[in-house]
Amino acid sequence: MLVHFKDISKKMKEEPMEGVINEDESSETSDDESMEEGEKANESQEEAESRVYLPGQALQKGEELVVDKSAYKLLHHAQSGAPCLSFDVIPDNLGNSRESYPLSMYIVAGTQAAKANINNLLVMKMSNLRANKYSEDSETESSDSEDEDEDRKPVMSVAPIKHQGCINRVRCTKFGGAILAASWSELGRVNIWNLQEQLNAVENHSLLTQYRNKCDKASAGIKPLYAFKGHLSEGFGLDWSHMELGTLASGDCKGNIHIWRIDSSGASWHVDQRPYNSHAPHSVEDLQWSPSEKNVLASCSVDKSIKIWDTRASPQNACMLMTPDAHTSDVNVISWNPKESQFMVSGGDDGLLHVWDLRQFGSNDTTPVATFKQHTAPITTVEWHPTEATVFASGGADDQIAQWDLSVEADHTEEQPQDSVLAKLPPQLLFIHQGQSDIKELHWHSQCPGTMISTAHSGFNIFRTISV
Repeated sequence: MLVHFKDISKKMKEEPMEGVINEDESSETSDDESMEEGEKANESQEEAESRVYLPGQALQKGEELVVDKSAYKLLHHAQSGAPCLSFDVIPDNLGNSRESYPLSMYIVAGTQAAKANINNLLVMKMSNLRANKYSEDSETESSDSEDEDEDRKPVMSVAPIKHQGCINRVRCTKFGGAILAASWSELGRVNIWNLQEQLNAVENHSLLTQYRNKCDKASAGIKPLYAFKGHLSEGFGLDWSHMELGTLASGDCKGNIHIWRIDSSGASWHVDQRPYNSHAPHSVEDLQWSPSEKNVLASCSVDKSIKIWDTRASPQNACMLMTPDAHTSDVNVISWNPKESQFMVSGGDDGLLHVWDLRQFGSNDTTPVATFKQHTAPITTVEWHPTEATVFASGGADDQIAQWDLSVEADHTEEQPQDSVLAKLPPQLLFIHQGQSDIKELHWHSQCPGTMISTAHSGFNIFRTISV
């Protein structure tokens, strides 16, 4: 179903402080002396203002977009100081399928500060994330004191790791009981980090204080477990395998892809020095390991193609399937369906979303099984829902995040007028979320159903819509 909004944009409070989460707030006013006619007039005005808004529509003089909170079960926004243009959700031991509020979650993010020598890898714990008070999941009790109000505020604890150069992309995995993160530096290096000390630090204030004091005193900072300097340039493609733990793929802006493997003890790394380079000299923009085949890897590139690799073969023979013109311009992002591994979604500079059936790759007339043109600027992020095989989300440089459900078909019993805003929307479009500028990355939280986290130049959003 399509969600109807008074509007679907968020005017955010911004506090440029490290470790700040702002809880959604609203003010309610009432006038007991209002005449019945005045109340009817207000209701009539509210109904007139309650309309579907789409990104790109011009606002009339005096109009302002304010979020319709009834469309969200959860909605918070956060600041981390310097923008974090890549992050990943850290798997935790708090349980799966948790929907009881307040929520806690952990992420790792990488900053892109103006000065390269002040960048950090940030390990964050976000806690006390309460449901929207307009949601059915919200607690019904009222607060009687300022202390109680303070207790209800969300909290973010941050343990930083000094990082050389801006962080283009960061991805984490669980290996042997430890949480490992890989970070792509603008300096052309890929680093591997053990995040256990930082995860311990964000659990309580005293440990975090000790950790920060230690980091301030250590002139050299915390060193990575391993650093690979074999790439010929910086890059963005980075992904851990979920089928073969400890296996990593990294791709650079020269078109080279390297495969990493850690030994069973976790003590040493082996990086194949022979790159998969049939994208060269064009940049590898994104990498995705197959969710069902441990030796299969997908890549997309500025050369407009999507390629499927068999990593058991030699690099010159490893590309087994491809579609050379997946988009009309750069292919920025891909996501492999974790439940139905024959499907993949891609997003490009052309603003298009293509859904692919990989069983058709390699044929002379490979075409997407579905195409959506909702975004009005390059698509910068896309990801399938972790458990719903037909649901995915996309985000772009047009400052909007869209949620999609491929199983939805047009309802011809309730036809909209041809000039209606709704008539112009694809029926598969569930929800449009706004309020961030220059959106870079989004992820579903696999342990908190329907919950999404997104990062942009303007900060983080943590939200769950009523649609998913």
